[in-house]
Amino acid sequence: MRKNEIYDVEITGFTSEGLGVCRIGGRAVFVPRAIRGELWRVRIVKVTSSAVYGRGEELLRPSPSRVEPECPNFGHCGGCALMHMSYQAELELKLERVNEAFRRIGGLDLRAERIIPSDSPLRYRNKAIFAIADGPDGPEFGFYRRGSHELVPTDTCLLQSLEAEQCARAVCGFMRREGLQAYDQDTGEGSVRHVFVRRARDGRAVCCVVSACGLGDSTGRLAEDLRRACPALSGVVLNINRTRGNTVLAGDFYTLWGEAELKDRLYGFEFRLSPQAFFQINPPQAERLYDVAVNFAAPAGTGTVLDLYCGAGTISLCLARTASRVIGAEIVPEAVRNAGENAAANGVRNAEFICADAGEAAVELAGRGLRLEAVTVDPPRKGMSRDAVLALCSMCPERVAYVSCDPATLARDLKLFTQQGYLPVSATAVDMFPRTAHVETVMLLCQQKPDDHIYVELDLDELDATSAETKATYQEIKEYVLKHRGLNVSNLYISQVKRKLGLEVGESYNKPKSQDARIPVCPPNKESAIIDALKHFNMV
Repeated sequence: MRKNEIYDVEITGFTSEGLGVCRIGGRAVFVPRAIRGELWRVRIVKVTSSAVYGRGEELLRPSPSRVEPECPNFGHCGGCALMHMSYQAELELKLERVNEAFRRIGGLDLRAERIIPSDSPLRYRNKAIFAIADGPDGPEFGFYRRGSHELVPTDTCLLQSLEAEQCARAVCGFMRREGLQAYDQDTGEGSVRHVFVRRARDGRAVCCVVSACGLGDSTGRLAEDLRRACPALSGVVLNINRTRGNTVLAGDFYTLWGEAELKDRLYGFEFRLSPQAFFQINPPQAERLYDVAVNFAAPAGTGTVLDLYCGAGTISLCLARTASRVIGAEIVPEAVRNAGENAAANGVRNAEFICADAGEAAVELAGRGLRLEAVTVDPPRKGMSRDAVLALCSMCPERVAYVSCDPATLARDLKLFTQQGYLPVSATAVDMFPRTAHVETVMLLCQQKPDDHIYVELDLDELDATSAETKATYQEIKEYVLKHRGLNVSNLYISQVKRKLGLEVGESYNKPKSQDARIPVCPPNKESAIIDALKHFNMV
């Protein structure tokens, strides 16, 4: 293939960034904004030894899932990468992406059975970071084009809050009037770098203006302009960030007006958030995600749980409702302080927070002689380091609930967990970032101790059948689950689910031959599959 050659091709797949994939001459060609099943006339625009990129010149056969993008910036800034397809198609793509990562990278047979959709695919972000650059008519705000420091100007972003846009416009207007220049990443000259806005669910917001060298005599007038433009503001902060790099918030913070910290609610708790503290950007979906994580890690009656990468303590406080004790660990001191204050403000007395990474947390907890029942982890996109995984496993928790924002790094880390004796049991995907290519996943891993278990397989079909059981045999239920869900389930698991639903089972249910034996518990994904089968056979 050569640049500018044109081919008529069918799109047969997609990448993790949402690009369409076709094959020409045995090579994969990546085509932006193309949907699987479509027929395109594609122009080759770049050929390298490792990848080939094309541009769709003409859509010859559109997919039924194609829709008109709502965002005027679609295809330019690179943020809302999936706005050209229906939301249902987007959900299907993301669920398949998760399961493909499990299979291809992790080498796992386990599949996420469902993805939890968002009720609001637009205007859901509670945190916005707009880059500032000098344009032909003065300062402009927008987003950097992927892989560069070239600004794509925008007057609106349908994923951000209206308050964030009001603040960004006000800052650019302020800069024009005061004669301030935007910071230039290449030369290190100029002043204003970014506008950072965080909005609470009650509508209040804090605006943090990031500058490389301060605003001089103009500083006092900045807060006045912002307050006029965005009445919802409860605080204006100036961040002096002198670093040469891509870090948005760094250095010193000065409160120009109001309060630097913002109060927000999540999962029934109130949180105080400094500008640099981590907080979920889509609270309604975060609550659904935490429901899954808490159910995996800390069902009612759980003992001690460690929450690694705890941030401002959001998951920690949720865990504290069902666990007897929660210890949150985080390496950002400001976030640890926020977490402690959040626990105190919400009357949570069974949670404490330490400033430590995974290895340091392991050493401290070992020194205390604490035994962990479960650990939750919510690492950054790069996943966990090998040392962090080994440190976690050295604590020997029974369960690990892994919250991931990147299926590829999750699948990579799962391979290391399995080598340490932790087996994936169940996974659920959550659409935290609608209209983008990103997806969250919650994975439950359980410690495997072959020497501590006696697996009991009872042929309950030979026992006396109740009237309910006569509707389907255990073998029929097994066959249904395998055919429709791709899962193998045992008689024991079927019995456990039937007992849980109030269906009678044989008298020998769950009785091992040894009093010291531990009986395996049916994992959530298999329980769901068995319930589907019971409904199919009209048994529930």
